[in-house]
Amino acid sequence: MVKTTKAQRKALFRIFQREYPERDTPFKRNGGPLCPHCGNWAGVTHRVSSRPYRAFRSQVVGYPDGSGCVMLPWRGMWLGIEKDGYTHS
Repeated sequence: MVKTTKAQRKALFRIFQREYPERDTPFKRNGGPLCPHCGNWAGVTHRVSSRPYRAFRSQVVGYPDGSGCVMLPWRGMWLGIEKDGYTHS
């Protein structure tokens, strides 16, 4: 997996939510401990996604010029996510 900044991970998660809005993940601020079985917050209805966030994030590739921008293939195009989280196609 490509090394990303916190801002890039937040941007990736926003893109993931557009694709899979029903998925509950630790980024949701529900509080409480994580369920050891599914990784969701305890007390949240358990929902199953056909594609977990880590599998989605594993598609990220580093941009060849070494600028720190990462690229994500998404809906027939490439999204570039800069170090500060700015996303562009």
